Amino acid sequence: MPKLAHGLLRECQVTAEQRHARKKDSAAHPPCSQGGLSFDLMHRTQLHFVAAFHVALSNAHAQIAEMTIAPGASEGGPGNLHSGADQWLFVQSGFGIAEVAGKRLSLRRGTVLLIERGEQHQIRNTGRAPLRTLNFYTPPAYQADAQPLPAGRPTR
Repeated sequence: MPKLAHGLLRECQVTAEQRHARKKDSAAHPPCSQGGLSFDLMHRTQLHFVAAFHVALSNAHAQIAEMTIAPGASEGGPGNLHSGADQWLFVQSGFGIAEVAGKRLSLRRGTVLLIERGEQHQIRNTGRAPLRTLNFYTPPAYQADAQPLPAGRPTR
């Protein structure tokens, strides 16, 4: 991306509330424009990995959540499954073990794991530092407050 355009996009960033207002009344809130260029606003967020589980960004079709598991701790277990969504788990940092549908897999930085809808799973931190993962759900599996969605229900 050209340097000028990148800078213009940075200047056009708005809050979620402003983006929502633009969707409601696009005539009153046209797309951001700078220097004769016009940009439609993109959904974006900043990840911090400070909460155990945090839904970071969603739309009607997909969702991303960040998860941090303390050393020796685990998330999930018997009965933990997503009946209406596939989960793609990406290990950003740390070490652990995933148990999915009765199978075990080692986790380390860079591991990508597909947990298909309906598969019971548990993620355990076996390292000395926090295990940090990005979790992509399609369709969305959680409400903004991290409560599970009924299978097949969109977040909007």
